Amino acid sequence: MLGVLANSLAVLAGGLIGMLCGGKIKSKYTDSLMVALGLATMGMGVASTVGTTDVLCIIVCCSVGTVIGELLHIDGGVNALGRLAEKRLGGRSPAGGGSFTNAFVSCSIMYCIGSMAVMGSVEAGLNGDNSILFAKAVLDLIASLAYGAAMGIGVAASAVCVFVVEGALTLLASALSPLLTGAIVAEMSAVGGVLLIGLAINLLGLRQQPIKIANMLPAVFLPIAYLPLSEWLGSLV
Repeated sequence: MLGVLANSLAVLAGGLIGMLCGGKIKSKYTDSLMVALGLATMGMGVASTVGTTDVLCIIVCCSVGTVIGELLHIDGGVNALGRLAEKRLGGRSPAGGGSFTNAFVSCSIMYCIGSMAVMGSVEAGLNGDNSILFAKAVLDLIASLAYGAAMGIGVAASAVCVFVVEGALTLLASALSPLLTGAIVAEMSAVGGVLLIGLAINLLGLRQQPIKIANMLPAVFLPIAYLPLSEWLGSLV
């Protein structure tokens, strides 16, 4: 869990420092920074997605996962959590970068569904190897500085989600080790890449109605069921 703790503290520290600096930056610079961060997020999503060897897996998992998320109203629950935290910690970014809830939800998703989050947590749980999470902590520290300056304290608050999600994946990795093959982890990262692209679209304001990315979160875990089922059906043909 040392890697998970380091990653969480890095997001917290970066978000707080960025927020304090953001209040001294003119809004035109924070607006430009948001565009740059949106494009960077899209680039990360594309980089994760191209690692797939089964495009159908992405299509099926994203479709089924979204239906599951809609039925469970995950987006509503996550936003309610963000609003609850907002009441406790504060409202808008001092730099005018947007609401606490938007920052909290967006950064929680971005930090928790990337390939390094999945693979790092699995490695830490299976082999006690925290090197990927340590490397992610450094990258997330830098990203949180930028996001914190543009979006405010909600970025720092997302450290709680990082700790909970990566911690849960790390603890579950041992129990799920027979299922978490290299191919499955790769497809989980690829599906997560699609979600990052959707998140980038929201950050860039490319849709009038934001995509409910949180409702798509179950899709990230569906390759665990999809690939064995696909192989079994293939053996019958």
